[in-house]
Amino acid sequence: MQLNTDWSKTVVIYTPDLPWQGSPAEGVQRRLLERDGEEAARATSVVRYVPGAHFPEHQHPLGEEIFVLTGTFSDETGSYGPGTYLRNPPGSAHAPYSDEGCILFVKLRHFNPRDLQPVRVNMAQARWSSGLVDGLTVLPLADFEGEHTALVRWQPETYFQAHRHYGGEEILVLEGIFADEHGEYPAGTWMRSPHWSAHQPFSKEGCLILVKTGHLPLSADGS
Repeated sequence: MQLNTDWSKTVVIYTPDLPWQGSPAEGVQRRLLERDGEEAARATSVVRYVPGAHFPEHQHPLGEEIFVLTGTFSDETGSYGPGTYLRNPPGSAHAPYSDEGCILFVKLRHFNPRDLQPVRVNMAQARWSSGLVDGLTVLPLADFEGEHTALVRWQPETYFQAHRHYGGEEILVLEGIFADEHGEYPAGTWMRSPHWSAHQPFSKEGCLILVKTGHLPLSADGS
């Protein structure tokens, strides 16, 4: 399956508009955002567990990244509520489940094979830092060889300078409305911008975004 695999193009999806699709596990459904492959695929999805759903034990040969949007997600390492960021490195395995149900943002098989550090961060308990401009606060989540993942909170009427993204940029809008010269993006919007893309972002209303940079291929053929 090939879905949004032209890395030279910007993709903007309002995720609540997508249908839920089944998965190999009963009670686990997905909204597919990008996918390169069949069931074992490099993929980005919004995933929903109904209450009591569980997924059989499985490995992640090239890692898994999770952000808990609602509910409580659990596996052998613990239970994780909304605002928790999880990074399961290449070669890790687990048998996830959700007693109360949950919705997750999930990325699969995109890790550098050398990136072996597990990460668990709860945004409500972590220490945020001032951003590069007034009105921004930042919570770094993961950094590895040029790839950076962070939560960024924008106060109302915050404006950032125009800039480019080496290795591209990916954003999930979690709260409020994020904007740039190309449009406005409400909570639930997923955006992927290619290598060396440029914009001048701002937020009039304020927002919270999950941001990843430096992880996308440098050419349309994935290289």
